[in-house]
Amino acid sequence: MNINFSTQTVLSALQSVLPSGNTFLPLHEPNFGGNEWTYVKECLDTGWVSSVGKFVDRFEEDLASYTGVKRAVAVVNGTAALHICLLLAGVKAHDEVLMPVLTFIATGNAVSYCGAVPHFIDSEEATLGVDSLKLAEYLDTVTEKRADGCYNRLTGRRIKAIVPMHTFGHPVDLDPLLEVCQSFNITLIEDAAESLGSSYKGRHTGQWGLLSALSFNGNKTITTGGGGAILTNDDELGRLAKHITTTAKVPHRWEFNHDMIGYNYRMPNINAALGCAQLEQLPGFLKAKRALAERYRQAFTDIPGIRFYSEPANSQSNYWLNTLLLDEECAVQRDALLAATNDVGIMTRPTWTLMHKLPMFSCCPRMDLCVAESLERRLLNIPSSAMLGTGLPNA
Repeated sequence: MNINFSTQTVLSALQSVLPSGNTFLPLHEPNFGGNEWTYVKECLDTGWVSSVGKFVDRFEEDLASYTGVKRAVAVVNGTAALHICLLLAGVKAHDEVLMPVLTFIATGNAVSYCGAVPHFIDSEEATLGVDSLKLAEYLDTVTEKRADGCYNRLTGRRIKAIVPMHTFGHPVDLDPLLEVCQSFNITLIEDAAESLGSSYKGRHTGQWGLLSALSFNGNKTITTGGGGAILTNDDELGRLAKHITTTAKVPHRWEFNHDMIGYNYRMPNINAALGCAQLEQLPGFLKAKRALAERYRQAFTDIPGIRFYSEPANSQSNYWLNTLLLDEECAVQRDALLAATNDVGIMTRPTWTLMHKLPMFSCCPRMDLCVAESLERRLLNIPSSAMLGTGLPNA
């Protein structure tokens, strides 16, 4: 039996949670209520605004401490972080890299920067991330193991790495995914761009892969304006990540010597200053975002055909972007909901267009993607700013 909710019922549920009197509520906006002005002013007063300075060092140290990894390297954005992760993991031109088809474009772009080929895989509804069981069954049918790695029998290319993405901050089920990686000799690189503050079985995301990438874009849980970071527990990879992202310049008082191809992916000190101030407030942001998520959950509990998406089992999510999930038979109502909410100033959006539907990736290898295709039809993101929760100014 088809159970259709009314658009007004959904609007009323949203309005019962969100503050009134706003002409427009964005999907996610930053909150600058801490030491941002003080730290940025120090950069301006001292002239240390560019690619070196004490705030870069401090931000890297604070990130490593917070996430529990040995080394964090701050870079210009999350896409750059992913690019370097792939390079340091040994991804070469013409390799294939497994990734969810339900992901932001940065994942596919970073693979392409390496001259490698995205290989799209399906998701599971339980986590919105990679379905490890389905992936293992698929790899059994299309790959062969050779001395130097796992190869796609259909294309002849090596499958070097997998880049799971923690969708909207919800952690992937990582233990079975690690088993797949070990069984098929595939390197795990976490796209943790959206999951700062999220944990899986008590450990922060970003600790599970050989390397991981974070993003601090203006719409993330904390922001440096633009920015990202590479995380790793491998000291040598951490050293190399710092070297290669700072143009591979050999330290010297005045000479400009470079010992390998490097990248000018340095995070400016003034951006790192913002990051330090934001990271100080992260526990409060997370508390407020979880309170907001709980209010949403309660508001949508009794509405048939639609539900609020809650964190997966064994995980604690940062609820970066809160999500509504329509039943399959109600998917046809998604666009009407998008129009109605945006018309009244409540910003909502669908998930990203699936990667294989984009022209530059349309010919890439892929498995059956039926779950991701269903999720694409049924997902809506709703306002998620920390200040909409409790315990923060402007709430």
